[in-house]
Amino acid sequence: MYPLVVKDGYQELSILLPTLLRDADALGTEGRDVRVRLLQRVGWLMIHTRQFKAAEDALTRSLDEASDRLQAAVAIDYMCWLLMREGQLSRARELATQWADDLEPVRLTRATPTELSMWGVMLLRLSGAAVRDNRPGEAEDAMKYARAASEALGREWRFPQELSNSTFGPLTVLLKTAENAGVVGQPQSVLRIGSKVERLRKSKSPRFRERMTSSDWNRHVLDVADAHTRTGDYRQAVGLLTGINDSAPEWLPNQRFARDILGRMIEERRTLTPEMRDLAVAVRLPV
Repeated sequence: MYPLVVKDGYQELSILLPTLLRDADALGTEGRDVRVRLLQRVGWLMIHTRQFKAAEDALTRSLDEASDRLQAAVAIDYMCWLLMREGQLSRARELATQWADDLEPVRLTRATPTELSMWGVMLLRLSGAAVRDNRPGEAEDAMKYARAASEALGREWRFPQELSNSTFGPLTVLLKTAENAGVVGQPQSVLRIGSKVERLRKSKSPRFRERMTSSDWNRHVLDVADAHTRTGDYRQAVGLLTGINDSAPEWLPNQRFARDILGRMIEERRTLTPEMRDLAVAVRLPV
């Protein structure tokens, strides 16, 4: 179930980023754009590892130094994600709404891929915050416009490296649609979308072949594992969690969602398999 992904090495990043930031600071005004990108990367890393205050400080500083709207939008996207992880759903939704409105292209047919993608990303963030804040209509409206942006784009598209390491397009919208379905307790919808994603991946269509980050893809795999758990297919769920642990051992321990999935599985099954015990150690779940 794993497409080509861009892996995220947390340990390597934690060693490199402080030195890079010092070097960027030493460049003064000439290093502004590099500094903004590095601060955003620091914020991204701190959110993943649940160091929320450090993440907020880095993202706020990157916003202060951003030289254009698109640079700032990347920081806002991460800030919305941070607010959601902290449970501040109303603030995340309001911030995403403001920036989705600001980023909306005047004409889709004349918007650049970067403009379309950034607008789409903000709409997805708005949809995710709204669905968690019990606003299903608002979540669906935002997803509808994100889908329109992805269709206007025509394919999965990677942001310029100097702006972001993420992608946006039809595949990302499908993955986020599955995530929303999981949030509202529709595991069959998650599995149906997961199967569609697999078919699209195997079709080798150029619309879906852009490499995603491993964190974006693995979040989807967690959604599918959760859906299998909720429908009683524990073998499939364990297999997916084990696959993530094999490919992203630094990422999985920082995911409370993974702990919740495994905890529910253990509570319902009672008897632990060796694979489940290994996963419990990996996600730091006492058994």
